[in-house]
Amino acid sequence: MRCARRPTKTGRAVQKGYFGPLAPPYNVAMRVSPLLALSAIVSLFLSVTVRAGVAPFDLAGPNLEVTVTRHHETLPISDVPNLSVGDHLWIRADLPATQSERYLLIVAFLRGATNPPPERWFHGCSTWEPQCARQGLTLTVPRGAEQVLVFLAPQTSGDFRTLVGAVRGRPGAFVRTSQDLNQATLDIARLDRYLDAIQSLEVNAPERLKVAAPKLARSLAIKVNTKCLQRITQLQAPCLMRGGQSLILNDGHSTSIVDALTSGPASALAMEASYTPQLSYGYYSPYIASVIDIARIFSSFTTAQYEYIPALAAQHGDVLALTLNTPPSFHDPKSVLVTALPAIEAPELPPLHAVNPQQSFCIRRKRLILPVEGAPLVFSTNYAHRMRLRLTEANGHTIDLPAWADAEVGGFVVDTRPLRGTQFRNAVDGVLHGDWGFSRYQGPRLRLENASAAGWSVATPGDAAVIVGRDDSIRLTAPSLSCLKSIAVRDSAGTERSAHWTAVYPNQVKVQLPLKDAPPGPLTVLLNQFGTPAPVRVPLDAYSVPASLDSFVLHAGDSQGMLKGSRLDEVARLTIDRVVFIPGALKTRHGVDHLTVTAQEPKAATRLKAGEAGVVRVQLKDGRVLTLHGAVAAPRPSVVLMAKSVYLSGSAAPSHIHLGHGNELPQFAQLTFSVRAVAPMVFDQDESIQVATTDGLYSTTLSLTNGGITLENQQVAIATLDPARAFGSSAFGPLQFRVIDEGVKGGWQPLATLVRLPQLHRLVCPATPKLACKLTGTDLFLVDAIANDSAFQHAVQVPDGFPGYALPVPHPANGKLYVKLRDDPSVVNVATVAVDQLPAPHTAAPRKVHAVAHQKARQTTVALKTPAGKTPAAEKLLSTPSGSEHSGSEPSQSAASPPLSAPAAPSAQGPKAGEGAQASAAATPGAPVDAAGGKAAPSPAPTQKRTPSPPPASPSPAAAPPSGPQSPTVSPRASSSPARLRAAPAA
Repeated sequence: MRCARRPTKTGRAVQKGYFGPLAPPYNVAMRVSPLLALSAIVSLFLSVTVRAGVAPFDLAGPNLEVTVTRHHETLPISDVPNLSVGDHLWIRADLPATQSERYLLIVAFLRGATNPPPERWFHGCSTWEPQCARQGLTLTVPRGAEQVLVFLAPQTSGDFRTLVGAVRGRPGAFVRTSQDLNQATLDIARLDRYLDAIQSLEVNAPERLKVAAPKLARSLAIKVNTKCLQRITQLQAPCLMRGGQSLILNDGHSTSIVDALTSGPASALAMEASYTPQLSYGYYSPYIASVIDIARIFSSFTTAQYEYIPALAAQHGDVLALTLNTPPSFHDPKSVLVTALPAIEAPELPPLHAVNPQQSFCIRRKRLILPVEGAPLVFSTNYAHRMRLRLTEANGHTIDLPAWADAEVGGFVVDTRPLRGTQFRNAVDGVLHGDWGFSRYQGPRLRLENASAAGWSVATPGDAAVIVGRDDSIRLTAPSLSCLKSIAVRDSAGTERSAHWTAVYPNQVKVQLPLKDAPPGPLTVLLNQFGTPAPVRVPLDAYSVPASLDSFVLHAGDSQGMLKGSRLDEVARLTIDRVVFIPGALKTRHGVDHLTVTAQEPKAATRLKAGEAGVVRVQLKDGRVLTLHGAVAAPRPSVVLMAKSVYLSGSAAPSHIHLGHGNELPQFAQLTFSVRAVAPMVFDQDESIQVATTDGLYSTTLSLTNGGITLENQQVAIATLDPARAFGSSAFGPLQFRVIDEGVKGGWQPLATLVRLPQLHRLVCPATPKLACKLTGTDLFLVDAIANDSAFQHAVQVPDGFPGYALPVPHPANGKLYVKLRDDPSVVNVATVAVDQLPAPHTAAPRKVHAVAHQKARQTTVALKTPAGKTPAAEKLLSTPSGSEHSGSEPSQSAASPPLSAPAAPSAQGPKAGEGAQASAAATPGAPVDAAGGKAAPSPAPTQKRTPSPPPASPSPAAAPPSGPQSPTVSPRASSSPARLRAAPAA
């Protein structure tokens, strides 16, 4: 029988909104608009074969009403994933009453790319005629057909014959169109379902996004950026919806339904693009290739009368709401709307399976959720309908429970209310089944369990006794934990407290017992389960046990001691020889509590002498006092630093930096220091010295056995440290050391400051003092700042992460530069590098030419980073152009002066031209070089006219006309401001 069509569900009603009557008309377009982000890429791929880029499907088109009848059963088109031979189709165009343009409704059956369909497989009716407007077309799927296309063509002379000839002339183009439109429709349905769920959660329950988003992604095969879930609640939803079609992952099932194949160079490029960061990594749906193929087919397939416009069909019951990506034209060539119905093929059943096949579910939950995955179309379409969960009762009868797919919970939701009064065994197998289109479908088998009061017990019988006064824990075992609802604890006074529990194994739960305020006596653990009115009771015994003391250790001269025992959380204070200690950090190791106690008056504690015995009185929080016999232990081992020296290895490359403080230790140097024993008074074979950075990241131990310590005599030891070998190349900063004697550790003492030195190779300076010099070297990122005065008033600040090999620096004063190292910027060091002085120019240019070039040189500047804490003063920009000559007393620049620029921090896209080492100076006069040090291609010669001048007596680099880019200049600043470097643009 034919299902009743709802007369109120007209095209106008559906166009009120894709997802509800209150949605604006453009909601349809908003769900397909992710194509906008892809259109730019697609237009590049198809620039040869496609006349225009792919536009987004954002235009609302007309609606079609479609039902399918098979074996006396009628379903709306939204319930049918595939058609079959002999199916009866009813198709009607739902056009508004005010429709002025007359459309011809044509349905065409196709049978392959190389086999044109016969003319009898084309059916049409005039939508403006009453019979077609009311009854539409009723067709039967012929034998041999594989695809169905629906056309809405404007009325013209010979319209039907023209369209039949076009399809029969190029059947392959329309076969592929049917596949691509079906693929895009299925994938967009998944994306729409995901976006709708995220928007609904954002409005109604934003706090649920963190839990629901991963389940939505798993159910719909959508890629979710997990970093979005770490943002604040208000920013999670916009972040999760960013990315458009790049969120759609390939699920395999929808691809197999439409058999969408990709081919051709443009498609290959597009699929490669889907792996790029711009489209977010992942193997995405053929939706990308489908859009390309649709654009390729219809952009090149145009006749004198018709051009073809693809239309995506969103399924809502028996209505197909069409959306377009091109405005229809009613001038020649007129626009024909083309959409596809499901393919004619054998049903492709969804490959659903349980997320965790070993997991059990409680059959007595009021709202049973069964997590499944593997078939996103089950969650995004209505193809799987009339779903049920079939169970078998204890008496052998079967019962079917209603079930429906919910992507937000990540599975099927089952209504268990019909189970009231039924009896089941402890373990039950449930099977999901229903209809997939017209086909019967049996889904995965899942394990369910019934609530049981038997089998609950304490995991370890000896753990049945617990201690009150503090929170305790216990483990319980049961046949299954799937029906466990909550746990409470009832004490001997009848007070019930809720207990937190965690499942540690499928049949074992760890319960945190809140016993801090509970009295001693019998306890009862109450286990509440779904479907059972009375809780399961597990009896326990609660005892009150005071703290027990094992030992107390206090070294002479210390203000902290260590108390060992049990239940030391009850300790309020400790007293020995009238010195009061208060409790600090409590740790438990191997069942023994270790409590650190600190003297209220540290000076009084240091007066206690080693060997003094006394009674240790420990007062508990409840007022009781426990005693323990103790004695003050010998003082901790200690030494005093006598002297130290630094030996620079001859094999190390020279850095040309002279350290300005004796406490600094170069990384590739060797530190030798001597210590004198204080306690004990002499060294023994078991003593060692530990050297570490103050942050604790790097540490090494020097001893007599490994050769790190040599005894001068019984009281003096010489220790040798090789930082590069002991710590590696990344250690820096203050070093400290302490002595260790038989496992007892002394106090830390400062040793030195470890610094890493850059290697300074060459300093090239122009003749003009106002122009910056070029300093080359390696590991220049280890420099914090460099200046030509010890006050660093004109300093060059090196940015963090500087990767270059050259720096612009001021002219040295008296042959010296002053350097602050990044590892110890508080110390000013001196650098002495031999200066390569460039010769001064010997020719001058006309003043007019100089003025024009000088104006160009002022157009672009590159400023060095101003050191923190200094305010730049007003500066005078003095730029000298390259490629022109000077006359008179005006400042001039040698043609061989190196082009320099300020160092710049690296960016994610790599260094730009003119930044850092990318704008290095020429290694030889007049020849600019690139960042790697090689010579760059010379710039074109200047076009300005030159005033003839007599040639030099002999050729020299200084007299050669410049051809490279202009060099930057250092603009003078006020005495309190750092220097700034000015870079003129390249000629």
